[in-house]
Amino acid sequence: MRATTLGFLPTTMNKEVILTFAYSTLANRVKNISYPTKDESREFIVLVQNPSEQSYVFDSPNKKLVELKSRGVAKSRNAALKYSAGKYLIFGDDDITFDENGIKELIKYFETHPECAIIMAQTTDETGALRKSYPAKAHKLTRFNSAKAATYEMMVRVEAIRNLGIQFDENFGAGVDNFLGDEYIFIADALNRGLQGMYLPIRVAIHPKESSGSTWGTERDLKARSAVFARVFGASAPIFRALFLLKSRKGKVGFLKSLRFIFAR
Repeated sequence: MRATTLGFLPTTMNKEVILTFAYSTLANRVKNISYPTKDESREFIVLVQNPSEQSYVFDSPNKKLVELKSRGVAKSRNAALKYSAGKYLIFGDDDITFDENGIKELIKYFETHPECAIIMAQTTDETGALRKSYPAKAHKLTRFNSAKAATYEMMVRVEAIRNLGIQFDENFGAGVDNFLGDEYIFIADALNRGLQGMYLPIRVAIHPKESSGSTWGTERDLKARSAVFARVFGASAPIFRALFLLKSRKGKVGFLKSLRFIFAR
C-alpha cells in the first residue's frame, strides 16, 4: 500500500486526542462526508482511494487527508490505524452520520473498562430503524457472535491494536473480489491474539439501507462468505458454513448452492 499524506495539521499541544474519526471514500465522493462536531479532543482523517489519480478538491479545514494509490476499503482501514493520533478510533464511510450520544457512551465504556480493545455497537437506517437484528443485551465478542459486524459500528482502542500488529486482511472487504467479511476477520484475529471485545446495544451511527450485504444468495456473495469462513475457521470451516445456513434469516439459497457454499466448490 502506498500513501501520500496531505493537509496534515499538528495535533493540539495541550490536550490529548481522545477520538479519531477515519472516513474511507473515493475521489468523486469526498464532498459527501458529513463531519461530527469538532473539538480539541477529536481529529478527522479522510482516506481517499485514488489509484487512477483522479483530480478532486479537498476543502475541509482542520482535517487530515491521506490519499491511497490503491483500491480496497481494508487498505483504508489499515491506513487509519497507522495515521490515527487518537486514543480511540471509529471508522466511517462517506455516507455515515455518527450519533453524538452513542459516541460518548462508547468512550465512557472504554474509559471505565481498560481491558476492552474493541466495541461493536448498533446502526440505524435513514428512518431510525435498526439496520439488522441486534441482541438486546451487552455481551463479550467471540468468533461465534461477530459475523454480522460492520466497520462503522466499531470503535477500537488504538494502542492495543497497534501493539499486536493487528490489521484488516486486505484480501477482503469492499473493492476486492471477497467484498465482505473484513470486519469479522479483524475481530477474530484480535480475539485470537488475546484481546477482548464487547457488543453494546448503543446506537452509534446512521447508514443507508443499501450495502454490499444486500446481494445475499448470489454466486459472488456465497463465494465471498465461504472464503471468510475459511479464513476464520480453517479446516473446520464447512461445519460453520452449514450452521450459518441453518441459522440464517436471509432466506434459502437452494440445495446445490448450499452444497457449493459449504464445501467451497
